[in-house]
Amino acid sequence: MSLGGEKKNVVVIGGGVAGSVVAKTLQNEVNVSLIDEKEYYEITWASLRSMVEPEFAKRSVISHSEYLPHAKIIPSAAVDITDTDVLTKQGSRIAYDYLVVATGHTQSGAETKTEKISQYQAEYEKIKAADSILIVGGGPTGVELAAEIVADFPAKKVTLVHRGSRLLEFIGESASKKALNWLTSKKVEVILEQSVLVNSQSDGVYRTSGGETIVADCYFLCTGTLFGSVWLKQTILKDSLDSRGRIMVDSNLRIKGRKNIFAIGDITNVPELKQGYLAQEHAKVVAENITSLIKGVEDDHKLAVYKPATKALAIVSLGRKDAVAQFPCLSIAGRIPGMIKSGDLFVGKTRKGLGLQPSV
Repeated sequence: MSLGGEKKNVVVIGGGVAGSVVAKTLQNEVNVSLIDEKEYYEITWASLRSMVEPEFAKRSVISHSEYLPHAKIIPSAAVDITDTDVLTKQGSRIAYDYLVVATGHTQSGAETKTEKISQYQAEYEKIKAADSILIVGGGPTGVELAAEIVADFPAKKVTLVHRGSRLLEFIGESASKKALNWLTSKKVEVILEQSVLVNSQSDGVYRTSGGETIVADCYFLCTGTLFGSVWLKQTILKDSLDSRGRIMVDSNLRIKGRKNIFAIGDITNVPELKQGYLAQEHAKVVAENITSLIKGVEDDHKLAVYKPATKALAIVSLGRKDAVAQFPCLSIAGRIPGMIKSGDLFVGKTRKGLGLQPSV
């Protein structure tokens, strides 16, 4: 697919949930270069299962080369963008005709699949060896981790501290209450409207902002991460960020004021819940639009439009069999939403979407 017979260059920055789909979709039609600090794509909503079952990561952590046989993979961070090139931390200049920014949230840690799986093994050993565990943060990560631990290790004392007035504030109050009831039924101690300074602990004793003390053998910080956009402030896109650091996009998911640069996933200012399946929908729209532009479509009205999911579905796993689900009009908890997500956490489905076998 090209104009004048020469394949166009599409550069994707970020190999997460959204970037991986764009690269996979376009790799046979154009010259795709994927720039990512990691050599792998991780199915992030499966990461907490991997902490209690490290073998699970062998399916949920996927080397980019496994699903991108026809793309160029550049294991480096991007540090600058010009009108024609992306500059990497290693000093390479990668030319683009079309650019997709998909850097999501900041992440640090393992660069290779082997390192990542080893990291999960170490987390598992840490959980297994502990009698008491402190989890700081009551969003989906903290709630799902607490649930995974008590489902697999019911004898362990788990305490979850959250500074908000309820768990899972991104969904409705009814769903929050159902998650709280599930955790307390499994003997998880939930402390709301308080925070913990984990660095001020001594001999396994932690103090909350409310003056309570918590004894724990180890802790996990589940308080969210920053948008992966700070580096863009030094680039031609510096004026494309809103006050929260998100990239402002139009209805075609092009960065406002740019004809050939798109942004997708959590890093955008699309007014909807930040959900993996929605980031994948962003990717499909952008792949379609890049294909149309390469074919010579000049009328913007003929480009695919992304409609924000104002009534998004959210499912939070509660161990291996249960979950709490927020549907547009109601919330439910228990085995039925658990059947939708909690068993395999959509890992087989996601692998198939990348053209891979559901199992390893």
